[in-house]
Amino acid sequence: MSVRIEGTVIHVEGHGPVEDAEPLLAALQENPQRIVDLSRAIRLHTAAVQVLLALRPKIAGAPSDPFQSRFLVFRPDLA
Repeated sequence: MSVRIEGTVIHVEGHGPVEDAEPLLAALQENPQRIVDLSRAIRLHTAAVQVLLALRPKIAGAPSDPFQSRFLVFRPDLA
């Protein structure tokens, strides 16, 4: 599993398969104030992206995929 929780931070790591969407959603529903750290994510499945776009949690870091980085985390250097 590439979703792990450390206190108030949800770490999403690696390729983020579809199976990660449900634990990501559950963790954010349990505590909407959690921060999602995408700094070690490569590319997320669309289901996980939809969770992030729907719930709009605070995001730290950015996935290494430029397209997802641009639309999940505003980065002026990619605009």
